[in-house]
Amino acid sequence: MEDKKTLVIGASTNRGRYSNIAINRLRSHDVPTVAIGLRGGEVSGVQIETEKVPFQDIGTVTLYIGPARQPQYYDYIISLKPQRVIFNPGTENPEFYKLLKENGIESEVACTLILLATDQY
Repeated sequence: MEDKKTLVIGASTNRGRYSNIAINRLRSHDVPTVAIGLRGGEVSGVQIETEKVPFQDIGTVTLYIGPARQPQYYDYIISLKPQRVIFNPGTENPEFYKLLKENGIESEVACTLILLATDQY
């Protein structure tokens, strides 16, 4: 999994946001990271894109957007063929779990920050 990139969806330049903290922690763990957010910007050298860029070699997608905003990303995330999608606290979505499973993608209800802190990422 080390050579696989992580895509952070819901990225923010606001240092108080969990998505921002996650990007910083991913980078400090040398995890290749790309990001999409409502507004562009940069966090720890990671450019936040505002469009659904067709990234290659995404191993993990970590979500920081609530269930109401996720449907617009369903097809996009599935098209990236990640190995797993992490649903951080507040992003849980049984409808999306089912779609991911049907497409052979693992869904994990977890906290990216805790997974990194406990070497389970």
